[in-house]
Amino acid sequence: MSGDKKETAGELKMKVLGITGGVGAGKSTVLGYLAKRYGARVIEADRVAHLLQQPGGDCYDAVVNCFGREILFPDGKINRETLGRIVYTDQEQLKVLNHIVHPAVKTYIIEAIAQEQKKADVPFVTIEAALLLEDGYDRICDEIWYIYADETVRTKRLQNSRGYSLEKIRSVMANQRNEDGYRSGCKLVIDNSSDFVENTYEQIDKGLREHGFL
Repeated sequence: MSGDKKETAGELKMKVLGITGGVGAGKSTVLGYLAKRYGARVIEADRVAHLLQQPGGDCYDAVVNCFGREILFPDGKINRETLGRIVYTDQEQLKVLNHIVHPAVKTYIIEAIAQEQKKADVPFVTIEAALLLEDGYDRICDEIWYIYADETVRTKRLQNSRGYSLEKIRSVMANQRNEDGYRSGCKLVIDNSSDFVENTYEQIDKGLREHGFL
């Protein structure tokens, strides 16, 4: 990817790997391996969004002003479950929330990458978000990889690990990019459907070697 397409200032030497995929695909497994095995700096967009919506965070006031104090816990923190029920049943409300949060998250991530570039003490940076492709992170990442898992596998994982109902799973999946959309926008597909996580690790190792991250 040419340097003039990057959103960060100056020439970047450290590579940036984007990780995306549908809910329940096992992206956390991949991120954990990249961090533990290779020492990569991992930045999860959802965690950044959570941070920025804490009292005093860049997005807190705007979110509360838009959705009302009914979304708050007694201590003033945003109840993400309450907010989630609002936005995942109303596409217009979801757009409003995304318009507030996503630009701030991207700014935070760009700044975090720049800091890692200066420190130069990790081999590469990994960014994870379900909406990397929709939000234009291809302009920040050297490559984006799609973490794939069969829909049946994803459903079972979400039921077992998060206690999601089938209704909630279908609702969340319906709001995400379809498989063809992920595949067409990503450089590599990692199949994380297997019960044997070593199969996933082998694909990651091979991908990092062949795509110049090591």
